Amino acid sequence: MYAEDTIVAPATPPGKGAVAIVRLSGARAIQIAATLWHPLSKAALRPRHLGLGEIRDPQTGTIVDRAMCVTMPGPASLTGEDVVELHCHGGPYIVRRVLSLAMAAGARMAEPGEFSRRAFLNGRIDLTEAEAVADLIDVRSESALQQAIGQLNGALARRVEQLRSGVIAIRAHLEAEIDFADEGLKLPGRDEIAADIARLADDVALLHDSFRRGRLARDGARAAIVGKPNAGKSSVLNLLLGTDRAIVTAVPGTTRDVIEESVTLGPWPLVLQDTAGVREAGDEVERIGIGRTLSSVAEADLLIAVFDSSRPFEDDDARVLALCQGRAGLALLNKSDLRPPVLSPADLLDRGLGMPIMRFSALDADGAPALRDELGRAIEALAAAGPDDGVAISRERHREALAKALEALARARASALKGMPPEIVAVDAAAAAEALGTLTGEVGTEDVLDAVFREFCIGK
Repeated sequence: MYAEDTIVAPATPPGKGAVAIVRLSGARAIQIAATLWHPLSKAALRPRHLGLGEIRDPQTGTIVDRAMCVTMPGPASLTGEDVVELHCHGGPYIVRRVLSLAMAAGARMAEPGEFSRRAFLNGRIDLTEAEAVADLIDVRSESALQQAIGQLNGALARRVEQLRSGVIAIRAHLEAEIDFADEGLKLPGRDEIAADIARLADDVALLHDSFRRGRLARDGARAAIVGKPNAGKSSVLNLLLGTDRAIVTAVPGTTRDVIEESVTLGPWPLVLQDTAGVREAGDEVERIGIGRTLSSVAEADLLIAVFDSSRPFEDDDARVLALCQGRAGLALLNKSDLRPPVLSPADLLDRGLGMPIMRFSALDADGAPALRDELGRAIEALAAAGPDDGVAISRERHREALAKALEALARARASALKGMPPEIVAVDAAAAAEALGTLTGEVGTEDVLDAVFREFCIGK
């Protein structure tokens, strides 16, 4: 990637639309745009004002489109460089023509995330804000939207910088002890340093432990629908989705693989997984399906356990009950429309089920609103399980960096308590500051930047 190049890319999705935006950024962006776009009036040339003009082929003078253009000189621009946007009519052919004319004039096609990467390299945003841009594009729920907006506005970056400043202050005391040991300065003792490190580590741990809440807001909770064959799992999935996504028959074992779909419950996204019925497998295909069921159960945040209330408790029900032990979720006594019920809530409670239990009928759908409400409360309980001070991390990269910072702080505190030389304590304090710096990009490598920006679409 060559930062001195001028890049171009469509900033709107491919396909036919009313308007398509072609964006340029770089030292020659304004010059290249001037060779393609010709204003219809002098007033149209003002920076940061949309003006009307014509895009013409520089070689032939042929009019390609009547389009709007806006120039945004750096450094006060998206990327910190000169940026130009051409607002064309949204036909795919027009977009291709404009791109090819821009490249013929000296621009090159941008790589995925290159506009945002340049914004980071030029100090317009930090890494957490760049990741928030990607999250905003992918947002699927109100909880994800609010989290991404907060991160884009710098909430996570400010918290990380606060923590990093605390580490640097501790390190400064240690460096002063190293450099001015003979000057008679009044500096914190080892016990005081250790106590400061412990308080700081508690704050880092709070942010580290917010990962589950942040991930739930960003990606949604994962719920595996489990039960014995023909208990009504696929019917529950279809009811929650409001569409016939899964095949429903009276034949046990119809579902052989995991079916995954997403719904939104209030502010929360929920990923539903309909699984193969839990029982002794009758053939190799069913054995594979049940193996995938067990994998989905292990990875799920919560379980929706479906029991057939029209039949007595059986060995297959016991297998489902065993999967529910110690897990968050909800149990449904399905087929409650069939009277009288054979299996009762007391039967499940007496066997050690610790989940809330609902009588339910997937056939008449009367309990669907209550089911949605219960699932929403279950997700809220998962999100509330960790600390909540308004800031949360949502990516594995964040969690790994904070875990490294915690490890370094633990070593520094142990060294301080043992009265080790300040140089030893300072090394681990520096490692903690460096780990925190990787979150925002204060400390970074090309590998980290590549991992962050390759998730972006071209044009962003």
